[in-house]
Amino acid sequence: MAAGNAAKAAEPQTNSSTVKRPLYEGSTQYNSWRYSPEQLEQVRTSLNAAAVAVIRNTFEADEPGSSEDVLFLNASEEQLLVKLYITKIPQLCGHFRFPEEVEATAISYLKRFYLKNTVMDWHPKNVMLTALFLATKTTNNPISLESYTSNIPKTSNSDVLDLEFLVSQSLNFEFAVWHAHRALWGIWLDLQSLPDISEDLRPQDVYDIAIKHVRASRFTDAELIYTPSQIALASLALASPLLAERWADSKAVTSAQPFSATLDPTLGSIKYIITQMGHPPDVEAVREVDRRLKLCKNPEKVPGSKAYLARQATEQRRAEEKRNKKAEDVRRAVTQGGNPFGSELNEDEKAKQLAELDDDDD
Repeated sequence: MAAGNAAKAAEPQTNSSTVKRPLYEGSTQYNSWRYSPEQLEQVRTSLNAAAVAVIRNTFEADEPGSSEDVLFLNASEEQLLVKLYITKIPQLCGHFRFPEEVEATAISYLKRFYLKNTVMDWHPKNVMLTALFLATKTTNNPISLESYTSNIPKTSNSDVLDLEFLVSQSLNFEFAVWHAHRALWGIWLDLQSLPDISEDLRPQDVYDIAIKHVRASRFTDAELIYTPSQIALASLALASPLLAERWADSKAVTSAQPFSATLDPTLGSIKYIITQMGHPPDVEAVREVDRRLKLCKNPEKVPGSKAYLARQATEQRRAEEKRNKKAEDVRRAVTQGGNPFGSELNEDEKAKQLAELDDDDD
């Protein structure tokens, strides 16, 4: 992807045959969840257009002509609503005293979910609650479901559990997330070992300011475009350009050109994103979007609607047909003297399946 070039800009350029591949490049985050700004826009626009087409057809099937006056949300308006609920996650984490790892992970899950789904199908409120609960488990900071839901007004256990599999599936069951706040801490520790950086040059308030910029970056698309180390270094540069430059130059393999100069364009883009977009959305604008969402929400997702009941009936009929077919296959196998659990494999079939398993392990 186009973001790949930017992602590699933070790494020293050396002979690839003598350098081990960074661990991050083997992660699902590096391989599955990186985009260029143009790719992000394309994904969201396409997803929005497909959702509008489906919902419009559903309206028309229920009542011809009913979709003509519906003002559907566009991709930007969907993101505005998602961003509001991203800002709710730090508030909930503060209430439950969850560590920063949970907060950052839940925010990443919410962003990734809406790269596969639309708010017109799934409202961000319950998705946000489910993403946060899931993050407590994947980061090894579990809380019981009862303790979780009982401390959130107007929230039942089903509000969380009903979406847990859908959220996990939308994440491709890829739960590990690499975060910028951890990269920033690593850079800060590195600075303490540099000989030309005294304590006077790296006061604690520099780190405190930098971590605030990292947290602000979570309200943006930065983590979907840039690497955690790039975001961390840009945040440090906003707090102390001198320290960021000294750290970057310390990683240069040769002294031909300062490494910080190579990184300037990338860091400049990240700093712009953080300072211009790293803040909560306008509440009134979001309220207007949410009001319109009630009028253009997919009726198949609204319990009690005709479309919802029709979809439920169709799914139940298909499930019943599947159960009946399975029962008929078992009955036929028994009456014909066969084994309902399948026949034993002969030696050739066993060897073939073992060979396939060996190939999968390569």
